Amino acid sequence: MDPLTLRSTFGRFATGVTVITCRTPDGAHHGATVTAFTPISLDPPLVQVALTRKSKAAAYLDGASFAVNVLAADQVDVAMHFAGRPGSDPLPWREGSLAPTLGGTAATLVCRAHRTDDGGDHLLFLGEVAEVVTTDRRPLLFHDSAFHQIGDRSSDVVWLGCQDDPHTGWFDATTSFAAPLRSGPSYFIPRDTHY
Repeated sequence: MDPLTLRSTFGRFATGVTVITCRTPDGAHHGATVTAFTPISLDPPLVQVALTRKSKAAAYLDGASFAVNVLAADQVDVAMHFAGRPGSDPLPWREGSLAPTLGGTAATLVCRAHRTDDGGDHLLFLGEVAEVVTTDRRPLLFHDSAFHQIGDRSSDVVWLGCQDDPHTGWFDATTSFAAPLRSGPSYFIPRDTHY
């Protein structure tokens, strides 16, 4: 597989933009812009961050607490700073008990180190969420090598009618499905759904 083609294909998946912050061994604040962030589990509360093995942050995160700062739409300058293009504006650092964080974000998750796994040319850092801060600020998005802003909501109707809604219960191994709603393998509804 050609790496450039694969990277371009990965770029078709829109993601949020995060800055992973931690302390260096000498106690200084360090951060790295990362789009490879994934919520993993609610119980226990786990998240995963993928960092290239060559990054400074990867050297600091093994066994260390860290924060996932989900950047707000107006924080492109912060994203660029931690991606290696520092600006002149002061950074919105905040001191934390486990890890330093950034102010002005859409959300922040402060994590204790849980485990580090092999991810090919990346390392996968799993963190157990110890603290969260959420705001009503819209998140910054990244797609096709460019920053974007989220648009207006299109509808809640489709999600709220879904039986895989967190408010009505997620599908689990005991869920059974009815015959196809229409022809094709992907049109199934739960037997107890009434429309």
